[in-house]
Amino acid sequence: MALIKSVRGFDPKFGNNCYLAENATIIGDVIIGDDCSFWFNTVIRGDVNSIRIGNKVNIQDGTVLHTLYQKSTVEIGDNVSVGHNVTIHGAKIEKNVLVGMGATILDHAVIGENSIIAANSLILTGTKVEPNSIYAGVPAKRIKTIEPGQSKEMIQKIANNYLMYASWFKDEK
Repeated sequence: MALIKSVRGFDPKFGNNCYLAENATIIGDVIIGDDCSFWFNTVIRGDVNSIRIGNKVNIQDGTVLHTLYQKSTVEIGDNVSVGHNVTIHGAKIEKNVLVGMGATILDHAVIGENSIIAANSLILTGTKVEPNSIYAGVPAKRIKTIEPGQSKEMIQKIANNYLMYASWFKDEK
């Protein structure tokens, strides 16, 4: 069973139909929407400030979400896929975003809707990623503008796939 831990008087809160892998850790001031999944070895640390996660969000294996005490929060919109081994520290990610494997997103960055952050990219503190963009590199820069419908369809397909994958685990005893 996942580790769900209260801290400083805050209990994590979960929407309907969420899947938590047995070794996922969710701590403190965390509010999660419906149809979300938290995969193996994820750590969601709402111990020093708040973390808010929308609907149909998947946080994949080895990812860490954390904040700065009294300075930053994490906000993740609907239909967001966060790839394996990502670090999100005190950033806002708007709806319909794909964060590629191994990416790092630092405090006060804002990732605009319908965007893609390429694998292993570094989004520096305070960066504003334009909606409908692909950002890549270390540090990440905009490399391409994409059609809103094109990115949204692909990103929603990934979110729907992770909802299906989570159902496989829920059916197992």
